[in-house]
Amino acid sequence: MHVKKGQTVIVIAGNDKGKTGEVKQVINKTGRVIVDGVNLRWKNRRPTQQNPKGERVQEECSIHASNVMPVDPATGKGTRKRAKAEA
Repeated sequence: MHVKKGQTVIVIAGNDKGKTGEVKQVINKTGRVIVDGVNLRWKNRRPTQQNPKGERVQEECSIHASNVMPVDPATGKGTRKRAKAEA
């Protein structure tokens, strides 16, 4: 995986193209990542005893890792991460 948890990334494709955020979770099995403040969806919570009316909350959903690019801290733009050459 070319991104890791805690890294700042920029979205390069999709509805949130151009947004930046920190990687909250990396899901290696499916090749997806959850980025803070990106790909927000509404979720309806069912009523409980603590919250009898229920609620409607916004949460981040995963996006494919190929749609994000690590951000270079010096320039603030996306950069490609190259594989290290083995000697």
